[in-house]
Amino acid sequence: MSEWSLSVLLSSLHEDIQQRLATVRKSFGHPGTKGDASENVWISLLETYLPKRYQASKAHVVDSLGNFSQQIDVVVFDRQYSPFIFTYENETIIPAESVYAVFEAKQTADAAMVAYAQEKVASVRRLHRTSLPIPYAKGVYPAKPLIPILGGLLTFESEWNPALGTSFEKALSAGGVDGRLDLGCVASHGHFFLDQANSTYSLVSEDRAASAFLFKLISLLQFSGTVPMIDVEAYAKWLVR
Repeated sequence: MSEWSLSVLLSSLHEDIQQRLATVRKSFGHPGTKGDASENVWISLLETYLPKRYQASKAHVVDSLGNFSQQIDVVVFDRQYSPFIFTYENETIIPAESVYAVFEAKQTADAAMVAYAQEKVASVRRLHRTSLPIPYAKGVYPAKPLIPILGGLLTFESEWNPALGTSFEKALSAGGVDGRLDLGCVASHGHFFLDQANSTYSLVSEDRAASAFLFKLISLLQFSGTVPMIDVEAYAKWLVR
């Protein structure tokens, strides 16, 4: 009989994330340092376990019209087909066409933080995205429809009691189309996701929240497909300004 246990492995993955977030909360007094460390925990999780076609980073997102998003704590973006990612002095700029998902990462969830996350997500979804026809051996495929950008919230704890109850659901439902949060994790309590079929939220209380969130994210990314073919010339126009 094998000595391996998948159940134990998945529990250990979650416990590692929860313990690291708890250590950040206890160890760092400066809010900025605490925030950066929390973001790094989530980025490390995604960089380790997402398929290698994806990359995760703190970043700003830019479009070909010269518009920028707010700074996003965790951006999941394409690294296989994206022609450029701009990095300078530890600041990362990602073209809007390359983005799969964006997350706000904070220590705790409350109504103000949910609204803040919705605003951050909306600042990315409102950006302009290009999509070019795709040449192949026998001709040209039509331009690919733009994929929906996933948005979410990642925290250690929740200020609500119960942590994943009606108050949380009410806050999630107030974001509007651009600010919609599709999924997220409250590591100490559970995860949530939007059921697209009936436009309602499922808030799942559980002991392996980080692992469950990771699996849900991978599942949603599988159905997102591949990012569109970016119009590089639309960005190149800024070289002559």
